[in-house]
Amino acid sequence: MNNTTYSIKKSEIERKWYIIDADNKPLGRVATEAAKLLRGKHKPTYTPNMDVGDHVIIVNCGKVALTGKKLDQKIYRHHSGYIGGMKEMTARELLNKSPEQMMMRAVKGMLPHNSLGRQMLKKLRVYAGSEHENAAQKPEVWNF
Repeated sequence: MNNTTYSIKKSEIERKWYIIDADNKPLGRVATEAAKLLRGKHKPTYTPNMDVGDHVIIVNCGKVALTGKKLDQKIYRHHSGYIGGMKEMTARELLNKSPEQMMMRAVKGMLPHNSLGRQMLKKLRVYAGSEHENAAQKPEVWNF
């Protein structure tokens, strides 16, 4: 009996395209599904130290749901690095200004915080409306 763990080779990785509709679904639920697909955890050939995940398209980010009072109480912050350079924005303001950025931040936080995570994030496409420009890749609908 062979007790060695199988590790997939780069030439054996098969990538698919999936589309997720975020219409009236909670932000975190959509982000976790997207992160799972990007990492490749849904595949039997999942390898933690390699990018074996698929491409993900998320549409209707402008219609994503936030539970509770998160629209007014959740605050997104970033700092320019200068004194007094902290910018704050509520979830409602960010959703109106750039719903794609809200989804990107949610998914990015669920991926590894290293070069492998940055590589995985490049396979994510986010759109505020229902139209996307990746029809040529024939994406499959991912239901959850």
